Amino acid sequence: MTPADQSRHAADICARAPVVPVLVIEDSATAADLARALVAGGLPALEVTLRTPAALDAIRAMAEVPGGIVGAGTLLSPEDVKAAKAAGATFGVSPGATDRLVQACIDEDLPLLPGAATATEVMALLEKGYTVQKFFPAEASGGAKALAAIGAPIPQVRFCPTGGVSPNNVGDYLSLSNVICVGGSWVAPKKMVASGDWAGIEALAREAAKLSR
Repeated sequence: MTPADQSRHAADICARAPVVPVLVIEDSATAADLARALVAGGLPALEVTLRTPAALDAIRAMAEVPGGIVGAGTLLSPEDVKAAKAAGATFGVSPGATDRLVQACIDEDLPLLPGAATATEVMALLEKGYTVQKFFPAEASGGAKALAAIGAPIPQVRFCPTGGVSPNNVGDYLSLSNVICVGGSWVAPKKMVASGDWAGIEALAREAAKLSR
């Protein structure tokens, strides 16, 4: 799978809904119910970050939920890529991009949404064939204004901004012509997950799914 192929797959996944939930899962026992609530609310693409010991088990559980498209976030190494693919991840997301990480995703046939924060990083990924990228950390890197400015001379690339995106600023990002979707954690608050408030999470997902872009 070439970088161009990966970007085509990433574009299809990102186009499913305006928001990709970014999930930090502490207890894999909640994973399937969480995935069902988010998918029922209209958010099928789910990013499980590899930041907790429960992440890979959570991916395994979510991969069994009908209608869900489960990916692994915070990919940092080839080992992460192999483990994520083996657990059932169907796409990967990284905060940045290295040659080893990119090659591992090619070798494992795992579509990658690689991270970039500057025009130089965006151009370097574009040279490799990545036309869909993650803008991270979005707010810390200048927010929607910065992304709009990057898009002016590099209109070939579309982005999924992540990092600090919230209900207060999500409209600023989705209004940009070079934004295909956003990544956000607000649709699955930790307290609601811990209490098993799946109806509440489904309601938040429904609101997010209705956002215009």
